[in-house]
Amino acid sequence: MNALLELRAIRAAHDGITVLHGVDLTVAAGQVVALLGPNGAGKTTTLRVAAGIHPALSGHLLLGGRDMTGADPRDLARAGVCLIPEGRGVFPNLSVRDNLLMMTFTGRSREEIEETAFSRFPVLAHRAGQAAGTLSGGEQQMLALARGLATDPAVLLLDELSMGLAPLVVARLYEQVAEIARQGVAVLVVEQFAAAVLGLADHAAVLVRGRVQRQGSPDDGLRDELSALYLGSSA
Repeated sequence: MNALLELRAIRAAHDGITVLHGVDLTVAAGQVVALLGPNGAGKTTTLRVAAGIHPALSGHLLLGGRDMTGADPRDLARAGVCLIPEGRGVFPNLSVRDNLLMMTFTGRSREEIEETAFSRFPVLAHRAGQAAGTLSGGEQQMLALARGLATDPAVLLLDELSMGLAPLVVARLYEQVAEIARQGVAVLVVEQFAAAVLGLADHAAVLVRGRVQRQGSPDDGLRDELSALYLGSSA
């Protein structure tokens, strides 16, 4: 297994309170790993540590076997880590085209970025001159994904891709995530609603109170455990 992202015994805190207690996760090239668990489990903090945005108290972050513990977020981004945060992260007052234009800092041309974005998400081509804030929630999430993919990432970190979106839109977005993984990108997905991602995940980890309670294939046993964990909610 060609491990691109490894978190080893990661501990992290908020305001002096430890929220991650020795988290171990590995994501290989071409693999989708779902990080699941209830609210407050530490899922988003795990992603932020992986992106270098939140410091770890201890443990190690490795990219392609290289120890990047404590690296600046910009250095991790240059090394191929892309975080698409909860809330989509687009510039609402800029047009779709200008949102994509801002990604030319990566060294890719405007034409190349737009061609990639519009071929993957054709609806964005029809909205190119429209302010991003006037797009539907699903279209904004497509734009956020397109912006992230403009960096040609090796590791893609997704936080609550499904939030506030209709199931059909979520299914279409995750079809694109699966395609991204097939191209060799390592994808780590945080989801509150497990059903949205378990159908395409190669591996799943359940985080409870900052600890990985279980890891393995997303089989029926895992689904049953999640149903019990969520006390009958949409898991």
